Amino acid sequence: MTDPSYIDTSKPHPARMYDWFLGGKDNYPVDEEMGRQLVAMDGRVLTTARANRAFMQRATRWLTTQGVRQFLDIGTGIPTEPNLHQIAQGIAPETRVVYCDNDPIVLAHAEALLRSTPQGVTEYIQADFREPEKILEEAARVLDFGRPIALSLVALLHFIADEDGAYELVDRLMSALPPGSHLLLSHGTGDFTPDTARQAAELYKARGMTLALRTRAEVERFFEGYEMVDPGVAVVDRWKPEPGETAPETGEGPTPAYGAVGRKV
Repeated sequence: MTDPSYIDTSKPHPARMYDWFLGGKDNYPVDEEMGRQLVAMDGRVLTTARANRAFMQRATRWLTTQGVRQFLDIGTGIPTEPNLHQIAQGIAPETRVVYCDNDPIVLAHAEALLRSTPQGVTEYIQADFREPEKILEEAARVLDFGRPIALSLVALLHFIADEDGAYELVDRLMSALPPGSHLLLSHGTGDFTPDTARQAAELYKARGMTLALRTRAEVERFFEGYEMVDPGVAVVDRWKPEPGETAPETGEGPTPAYGAVGRKV
């Protein structure tokens, strides 16, 4: 059995590449190499990573101001301040947050994710998104599943193919949450530059990874049956931008990622 704390530095990993996109230092030459290849394909990669992070922050703030006090964040990634719990607990100190990721390097940095306010709680689960029962069982030790929970899947689902059960896994997790809970997600898309998207998917495949960029309609499918929060599925930097916040000027078209929040009724 593979040691769950083993970090394979011979292959690129999405979490470490994302860290490199954001200017972090918790990545390896193999991650930077592939990151640079992707940037050469599409110069929007770096601005998209930042826009995606800003979307998570805005969506978390919005949910917390609406009274959400529990978050289950899957695909957490390497800590980059402000983290989700810092945003939520900065507004409501009693907020409870459970982080989950399958990358050992995230576990190595979990201490940074566990600096909760005295009134609230933060916890970390080492598990894969494809293990919903394990995630739900361990999250239930911290979160009250009788009260609304926000399920956060930020920049995660485009690494899960349809044949690996992307829609079914989201449905399973959301089915365990009570009415009033929310689904918060962001997702890469090839809608604006399909040829480049195909090239990126081929590069990921050659490195043994999945890149399942979805159309807007395919992203909307994750929210079937939910009450969408205005403006619905939107390009991430156009989802409830804050005063003075503008979309990045790249000259290469819109940011290739959608973001949305839906409420379970």
